[in-house]
Amino acid sequence: MRNRLISLAALTAALISTPLGAKDAKEPSIPSEDDAPIAYLIDAASGQVLYQRDVDRRFMPASITKVMTTFLAFEWMEEGRLFPQQVYGVRPETFKQWHRKGSTMFLPADARVTVDDLLHGITTVSANDGAVVLAEGAAGTVEDWVAAMNAKAREIGMTNSHYGTPNGWMDEGKTFVTARDLGTLARAMVTRHPSKYRHFVGAKGLKYNGIEQRNHDPISGVVPGADGIKTGFTNQAGYGFLGSAKRNGRRLIMVVAASPTGRARNRAARSFIEWGFKSFDSRTLFANKARIASARVQQGGAAQVGLTARGPVRISVPKGQSPKVSLTLRYEGPLQAPIAKGEEVAELVVSIDGMPEHRVPLVAREEVLKATPVQRVFNALRSWVT
Repeated sequence: MRNRLISLAALTAALISTPLGAKDAKEPSIPSEDDAPIAYLIDAASGQVLYQRDVDRRFMPASITKVMTTFLAFEWMEEGRLFPQQVYGVRPETFKQWHRKGSTMFLPADARVTVDDLLHGITTVSANDGAVVLAEGAAGTVEDWVAAMNAKAREIGMTNSHYGTPNGWMDEGKTFVTARDLGTLARAMVTRHPSKYRHFVGAKGLKYNGIEQRNHDPISGVVPGADGIKTGFTNQAGYGFLGSAKRNGRRLIMVVAASPTGRARNRAARSFIEWGFKSFDSRTLFANKARIASARVQQGGAAQVGLTARGPVRISVPKGQSPKVSLTLRYEGPLQAPIAKGEEVAELVVSIDGMPEHRVPLVAREEVLKATPVQRVFNALRSWVT
């Protein structure tokens, strides 16, 4: 990988000289290791890591598994393979196995239930029965649905996770995740499907089949801007939570896991998300469509190609501090023509003192075609002169 340090002294100086705001008199804290041995916090828009602890440790997610079932349903809706008003029945064997087993939406044996109701049951009351009925109805079998879950996980970059069920019920360790992968999943959900996320996630409760149940999400309705996402518990893994909140246009995603009690998990989750909002300021490094850098091109009609991000490049910096910020361009170079406009060809590495490294994919701002014979001669002469 070719590294190039981008000289942006003026930008860094401006960032440092900008008042970042005084620290609050009393700030929430990072959860203790006793309350949350695993802790992860990211900015949803940029993917920047604000805090991480043991984020690549595998654990059993239990009902947090249902976030992948929900995300896969969103993806299939987008592709036209699944529709909210589709109606599924409950197979006799499914009813026998999942009736009142763990958390449930109390689907009756003769239920004719819509995808919309099933997803609300899954996201709001963690319906084990609803997740299985959705999987069988949408994919034909649970096995085919789970295969699609794992394929989708690989597609979005969950490199250290595997699913064995659609609902997270104990399966002898076949289902496991990491906090980093759960952050990737949640970010994909909220950025790819914001309207579906708003519709299906974060309801305070559910009334179905004449039974009212409340959502046990520990931050929604307690922390301003909080709207999900999912709790989980197993005796082996402890208590976990994948959560998100949005304030003033800024969304944070967090994971706390391996907590010894539900109370410890809830305390950790509330403190952690508040700490994230109150401890960082967001700054724009590059506006949308700005030319960030250029990369050398070989055998092309142009010697260089401009590079940009897919949106504005923003970073979070600690409030009240002036950290050193350095930017490095990385790409396998020189690039080989042809290059399509919008093709991902490089990455911008943002290093902020005291924080994890942050990487931003960069794409070509323009198309670069293969050089014509005349252009090849000109390029050779230019290379010889330079």
